[in-house]
Amino acid sequence: MSEAATLILSASWVLPVVPRGAVLEDHAVVIRDGAILAVQPREQALAEHPEARHEHREGHALMPGLVNAHTHAGMTLLRGIGSDQPLMEWLKRYVWPVEGRLLSPEFVNDGTRLAAAEMLRGGTTCFSDMYLFVGDAAAAVDASGIRGVMGLTVFDFPTPWAQTPDEYFQRGREVVETWGDHPRIRFTVAPHAPYTVGDESMQRVGERARELGVPVHTHVHETAGEVDEAVSNGGERPLARLARLGLLDQPFMAVHMTQVSDEDLALLEGRPVSITHCPESNLKLASGFCPVARLDEAGINLALGTDGTASNNDLDMIGEMRTAALLAKGVSGDAAALPAERVLEMATLGSARALGLDHEIGSLEAGKRADLISLDLTSPELQPEHDPHARIVYAATREAVRDVWVDGRALLADRELLTLDLEAIHASAVRWQGRVAETLQACES
Repeated sequence: MSEAATLILSASWVLPVVPRGAVLEDHAVVIRDGAILAVQPREQALAEHPEARHEHREGHALMPGLVNAHTHAGMTLLRGIGSDQPLMEWLKRYVWPVEGRLLSPEFVNDGTRLAAAEMLRGGTTCFSDMYLFVGDAAAAVDASGIRGVMGLTVFDFPTPWAQTPDEYFQRGREVVETWGDHPRIRFTVAPHAPYTVGDESMQRVGERARELGVPVHTHVHETAGEVDEAVSNGGERPLARLARLGLLDQPFMAVHMTQVSDEDLALLEGRPVSITHCPESNLKLASGFCPVARLDEAGINLALGTDGTASNNDLDMIGEMRTAALLAKGVSGDAAALPAERVLEMATLGSARALGLDHEIGSLEAGKRADLISLDLTSPELQPEHDPHARIVYAATREAVRDVWVDGRALLADRELLTLDLEAIHASAVRWQGRVAETLQACES
């Protein structure tokens, strides 16, 4: 006798991601205790589990929740500041001065709640964060019901969260002690970038990540200027330095990688390294183009992220998929590069794999957590009904997301958030808008 289910979700199409490109018509996802029991034809699921609650979505696609493999959730309160500036100008003139005056537990908690609301409404069920006051971001994850991978951030210079490398590592230990047993919270160790973290701290990062059994998560080769400055100052490219320090021999998330030489590619091949592509942020900051088609051909795991709203300016993973697919074709000169089903896999299972969570999330398979979304494909803009993958990646917007479940729990129902108070979040954003504007004015005076 089969194990009893508590919920059956069915739809016109189920896109399980595994196997790649599969489209299951009139199928169901059977859920018990927050996990997937089976993916099977709807009539079979109903016959085997007559006691389960059944929810059907006609004209919808059910698929795994999107996994945003790189963002700075608390920075959502800085959306739009310093727009139309190159990376280092944007950081030094706008972002770092404002953060130096405003960053606080309240800022990060409020910003992360706003980010969680945006991500859930866009179909993101898990995100990988890199920011400060990490415990306060984790509290927002706990309240919202979303799944979070919290980066234990490290700099070699002071911030409002910590003053010294020792203090950053101590803060990280405290976060793990407080939140380490949470069912929806995991960690990475997150040195900001090779140009802000020296060799000694980078080696400690590797040791701490191995101790926790988690990936290292850092910005790498984001711009040509970053690489040129590293070569000028130290005689080696940042990726080569990280390899020399042993960091590429353990699970490693290299974010951006717009600069990839033949030597860089040789360092990546055969190692437990994932590339997290953030195409819209890279385009907005004119940072360059990650050669994802070339990396994909080399067998390197690809993940997808939005980066933060201050440099994107949204957390829209459906929009990010479209940009990634189109950009890959334009950069490679190959219209077949990064097809729709591949970029959808990149935004789900590829991102989960980068985070070390592919055994738990990223595809609809028995035994995995029930993190799902439903998309309404009945609107005129998405007709006729040829290829669900192409409709989602090339034609849909995040407005198509109607329902979101994490661990089988509904967090969004017919586009209504069930765990977050949008009015309170909006009021908080308005308050912070005023404070950010005053701070920018003070910084420029």
